[in-house]
Amino acid sequence: MSNLGKSIRLERLFDRKSKKTIMIPMDHGLTLGTIKGLENLADMVDKVALGGANAVIEHSGMVGAGHRQYGIDVGLIIHLSGATSLAPDPNKKVIVCSVERALKMGADGVSIHINIGADEEPEMLQDAQRIIESSREWGVPLLAMLYPRGKKIADEYAPDVVNIAVRAGAELGADIVKTNYTGDIDSFKYIVKSVDVPVIIAGGPKTDTIPELLQLVHDSIKAGGAGVAFGRNVFQAKDPTKIVSALSKIVHLNYTVEEVLKEY
Repeated sequence: MSNLGKSIRLERLFDRKSKKTIMIPMDHGLTLGTIKGLENLADMVDKVALGGANAVIEHSGMVGAGHRQYGIDVGLIIHLSGATSLAPDPNKKVIVCSVERALKMGADGVSIHINIGADEEPEMLQDAQRIIESSREWGVPLLAMLYPRGKKIADEYAPDVVNIAVRAGAELGADIVKTNYTGDIDSFKYIVKSVDVPVIIAGGPKTDTIPELLQLVHDSIKAGGAGVAFGRNVFQAKDPTKIVSALSKIVHLNYTVEEVLKEY
């Protein structure tokens, strides 16, 4: 029965035709406080939902103030880990919500953050194991955000370290893996094809131009990626609804960057 529950919930997080997803993380407040674009969470959820986002990612305390307030349907992923930027080591993410609590709040999925290569990686992996077991028990899809960050990592976008992060997510039993795009179609294709779970790319810092952002998305999809999870590049955009709509054309409808820009 739990596998059925997971299948039903996954359908809410992915487009049924393309089998891909556009997720908008809005969990930044725990780390950074109030930032541009997230002053009014309900308003921003409404804007990205209008553009065609498949899901938003929020911390549990913000769900009541920011999800489906205006009746527009969009999937909900509750983020279970976090740390503030004022912590002694912000790379150390701890569990701040349970799978059971997320379910009671109506979540379609849950997510955790693990920094591969950080000093506290062992503790984060142990936390991940407990959350994964709980998500299996309750039939809840788990999105694992895995980023290569630590003293041994000179470039967190390098294919060799992204490869370890993605494979770690699959080995742990995550249902979806979110990580950095390597910047190269061939290297990312090798990484994605080696695992049997959907891999979506993070947006990272805000990009300089819309064409640059769209090209990043296009290349990741061409490499076999399953979609995007973009935060600041969406909610800090001049028109979040419009940018999500543009992303949707590439992710779900296989538009080229040039075709999207003509309409944009």
